[in-house]
Amino acid sequence: MRKPRSESHGPRFHGAVTRRGLLLGASASLLGLSASAVNAQATEARWWESIFDPQVERRRRRPPSREPSVPVEPNDLRPDATPWRSEVMLRQMDDAIARYQHIVSQGGWHQIPQGPVVRPGEDDKRVPYVRRRLIIEGDLRPTDRRQDLSYTFDARMEHGLREFQRRYGLRETGRIDRPTIAQMNVSAYQRLEQLRLNQRRIRDLLEEKVDGNRYVLVNVPAYQLEAVEDDIVRLRHRVIVGKPDRQTPSLRTSIRALNFFPYWHVPDSVAKLDLIPRLIQEPDYLQKELIRAFDGWGGPELDPYSIDWRQADATRIKFRQDPGPQNALGLVRIDMPNEHIVYMHDTPMKSLFNQTGRAFSAGCVRVQGVFELVEWIARYEPGWDRPGRVQEVIAAGQALDVKLAKPIPVFFTYITAWAEADGRAEFRPDIYGRDGHRELIAENDPEAPPIPYTLAP
Repeated sequence: MRKPRSESHGPRFHGAVTRRGLLLGASASLLGLSASAVNAQATEARWWESIFDPQVERRRRRPPSREPSVPVEPNDLRPDATPWRSEVMLRQMDDAIARYQHIVSQGGWHQIPQGPVVRPGEDDKRVPYVRRRLIIEGDLRPTDRRQDLSYTFDARMEHGLREFQRRYGLRETGRIDRPTIAQMNVSAYQRLEQLRLNQRRIRDLLEEKVDGNRYVLVNVPAYQLEAVEDDIVRLRHRVIVGKPDRQTPSLRTSIRALNFFPYWHVPDSVAKLDLIPRLIQEPDYLQKELIRAFDGWGGPELDPYSIDWRQADATRIKFRQDPGPQNALGLVRIDMPNEHIVYMHDTPMKSLFNQTGRAFSAGCVRVQGVFELVEWIARYEPGWDRPGRVQEVIAAGQALDVKLAKPIPVFFTYITAWAEADGRAEFRPDIYGRDGHRELIAENDPEAPPIPYTLAP
């Protein structure tokens, strides 16, 4: 079946590909590579086409990655072209609220005790309670009473459990595990209140008028971005957002520029909390990541090996990372001036988009398939209306700043519950604790894949 336009995931833009791109347009001295390495990479003609053609990229043999193996990307993008910020969404939430009011009036659901992980085919005395929980919210249809009371975790129930996990933003393990039970044990009344709270948030968003017919919305706890035009979602992307201790703020601003092949000026907070502690343990880290140290912005460059990093002053020593595939901003930065100094950007750590929970950054938002979003942003700019303009910029490999003649409104928002057109309510863990109930906060998944170290703008 052909996917609707709103389901676009964006192109896959891997680190191995970006390295070839930069080598064509940047000097060997900038990247610290030999001239022979540059010539070898340059022999692959029209390498950048793979960025925009996933079929080409899949056929290409990839060199070994420094990133660990990760699971396939989660099935967590909304399938519907209706924006979160819409009257249609409010009406869908009215129906969901009425349904959960009915569930509450019938006594809600019972608590399920934690215990060992239960896998399909196994027996456990909690299985009937989990099955009943799935039936109440519609993730599983009831059958005969004898089967519904069975202690056996069968394949039919596994399908319903996976639907529950998807609908609640959990990793789809297909097992009865601790994170799943924790979300099941949030009361029906708290879920009802969560729907009401988020309906108010969406209503508040609608009260903020936008200039023109286009805007971008990032829903932080859903780890998704919507590009909306004429009240229809044209693009949807997975995103990485701020860690709980460095939260991505809720804000309203405008996208005003695109910065290709950007430098990264490391914020003082990241230097103090991440970079300098790393240098104490790994003195050659700056050299490996092409980061330069300066005595204040505009001051002379410093020799990092002459500095005692245990005594270093992060407010005086400034750090700047050269453009390139290792750059924490990737190959493009979406500039959106705001008091929090956060923005959207590419990333060399593409594998992190395969995680279900994606709160890894220091507050900025990393976008999967960011070049497809950049094409959409620049579509009506002079000289950017023809197909292939972004490919040309990438192929050139040179820094380029594009100031938008038509700034695009952008919202960073916090929506943890909503309803889809099929009537299903969707919930996401309250990663920052803003919903007011401790039980709604995400519980750590002990079996989630480990996260590789990376500086996090």
